[in-house]
Amino acid sequence: MDCLIKVREILQAGKWVRNGIWDNKEIDILNQHLFLTAKPVIYLVNMSEKDYIRKKNKWLGKIKEWIDANDPGAIVILMSCAIELHLFDMEPAEKEAYFKDKNTTSALEKIIVTGYKALHLVYFFTVGKDEVKAWTMHVGTKAPQAAGRIHTDFERGFIMAEVMGYNDFHEYGSEGECKANGKYRQKGRDYIVEDGDIILFKFNAGAGLKDKKK
Repeated sequence: MDCLIKVREILQAGKWVRNGIWDNKEIDILNQHLFLTAKPVIYLVNMSEKDYIRKKNKWLGKIKEWIDANDPGAIVILMSCAIELHLFDMEPAEKEAYFKDKNTTSALEKIIVTGYKALHLVYFFTVGKDEVKAWTMHVGTKAPQAAGRIHTDFERGFIMAEVMGYNDFHEYGSEGECKANGKYRQKGRDYIVEDGDIILFKFNAGAGLKDKKK
């Protein structure tokens, strides 16, 4: 009850719940109620193609004033839905030509990365013969629980995770070169998965099966 009274006082003062100071026990209570102003906020400012490319608009100053007064320190990202829609059906080479011609970039990657950080999320990759897949999880997730994002049996029968970072893979160009340069690691149950890890999970395939014999 004390936590909810504190929430009421913050709201009556015209402030955001997320800007309050909370201990772990209070955070657990807040998470049960899903208050709108407890959620992280990123401001997206949609602009015309012309304004986005030149990074100028008559309303930007007023928008900044409002955010500084009402949500100081908040993240603001400029974007153009018109440009993103235009880019949607383009091939990679077409996009590069467009960016070079207009001297601009897409805001989509920045929006995604910033959104993940605001929500305290990271992702890791798994690689198959003809598929690469990204898996989302919370910051601080350990290897067995990350494996469980793929299948619960992976978590129950977890043995180890073979890991290489995306940046290392990009630098050395292959799994073999990562191994040769000491960038391919074997990690156990206490390993906290890092953003961009490429992981091969090894697990006991029978760990999740129950003996049906009586």
